[in-house]
Amino acid sequence: MLTLGGLGFVLACVFGSYIASGGSLAPLIEAMPFELLTIGGAAIGTFLMANSMHDVKHTLKGFGKIMKGAVFHKKDYVELLSLLYFFMRQASTKGPMALEAHIEKPGDSAAFQKFPKVLNNHHATAMICDYLRMVGMNADDPNQIEDVMARELRKTLNEELHGSQALQTMADGLPALGIVAAVLGVIKTMSHINEPPMVLGAMIGGALVGTFLGVLLAYGMAGPFAARLKGVVEEEAKYYEVIRAVLVAHLHGNAPQVSVETGRKMAPNQHMPSFQELEEAVQSVQIG
Repeated sequence: MLTLGGLGFVLACVFGSYIASGGSLAPLIEAMPFELLTIGGAAIGTFLMANSMHDVKHTLKGFGKIMKGAVFHKKDYVELLSLLYFFMRQASTKGPMALEAHIEKPGDSAAFQKFPKVLNNHHATAMICDYLRMVGMNADDPNQIEDVMARELRKTLNEELHGSQALQTMADGLPALGIVAAVLGVIKTMSHINEPPMVLGAMIGGALVGTFLGVLLAYGMAGPFAARLKGVVEEEAKYYEVIRAVLVAHLHGNAPQVSVETGRKMAPNQHMPSFQELEEAVQSVQIG
């Protein structure tokens, strides 16, 4: 809602100040459909040229993130850390093999079922199970595991940021496409050079609408949308950084409480539970 509110405020200020200063909407309304077709069509065409179908769909899905924001909140971090605490405690007291029943069939695991938000997040579930399975196979070098996890998270983040990068590329090109539309308007005007000044003035004004729309769409819409999407993706990536931090801390030989405290510090500040909140949550975990 904040994104839509900001967009409405931008449009109200731009067009409101124009009207308040005595500007007429008639030239804008007359020229805008054709200019939007030129600029918008060219922008969509270049977007399709520069991206695969997978990336196009990924970018379109990104608009949901732009409007709704990050999906993870304090409650989600508490649940994730509580689940990881249970696994770390089981591994510390009974050994890594005690986790085999949970990580081989997470859908049937009482631990995962107690935290359905984690279970329904296929990436998080796969990440937890894959690396706990590696630990059970004696791949317990914390430095090696940390390096592998860091590379996987970096790869995933780069892929998730593609939508933001595609929108930013479009934003960078929109002013130039606006100039293209304006130049076409000038060419049209020059072909009617024998018309009266009043007609030529209207035609030149219509041509300048292209430049106006290109700049407005770039810096008033596409650019902010790209920045918003990037921020949401980077915030959501912290959720998986929590998993990495807890597992690596565990492999370094830390107690379960210390491991989850390490993970807690990786949560975004606005969603990070307090030490006391997390302590109460993990101590109340009763599974099986």
